[in-house]
Amino acid sequence: MKNYKLVVLGLGNLLLKDEGFGVHFVRRFQRKYRVPEHIAIIDGGTLGYALMDIICQTEHLLVVDTVKADDEPGSIYRFSPQAIPAYLDYTASAHEVEFMDVLLKAEMLGEAPATTIIAVSVGEIKGMGMELSKVMEDALLKVEDMVKQEIKILSKDFSY
Repeated sequence: MKNYKLVVLGLGNLLLKDEGFGVHFVRRFQRKYRVPEHIAIIDGGTLGYALMDIICQTEHLLVVDTVKADDEPGSIYRFSPQAIPAYLDYTASAHEVEFMDVLLKAEMLGEAPATTIIAVSVGEIKGMGMELSKVMEDALLKVEDMVKQEIKILSKDFSY
C-alpha cells in the first residue's frame, strides 16, 4: 500500500535564481496551508534519485518545476511525463539528475505514480542568487491556484 495519496514535489536549485521556482513554491505553500497526513508537500531541491522512496510511495505525484521554452518567462504549462509538448525542453536542468530519469527508474521498478507536472518557463538563471525575478514571483499565485485545484480533485478533504 502506498503511504501517500498525493505528493506535491517542488524541484529546483535555489542558488540559480528562477531555476529554484519549485522549491520556493512548496516552501511558500507549506507556510500558507495545512494538508491531511496522506498528502505530503516536499522540497525536492536537486535530490534526484534520493527522491525514489518518496516517489514510489505515492499514488499521485504533482511536480512543480521550471522548463525551458521559446515563450515568455513565467508562462505556465501542465503536462504528464508521457505527453511533454515538443516545444518544451524539460530535459535540460540544473538538477543533479534529470527528473525524467528518476521517473523512468520508478516505472522500471513498477512503482511509478500517476504524475502531473506543472512547469513555469524559466526567466532569470544566469549567475547566482536566491531571489525569484518579478515574473516568477507573479507566477507563484497562478501555480498556487492550479495546485489547489489539483489537490481538490485528488483529495476531497484538503483544508485551507
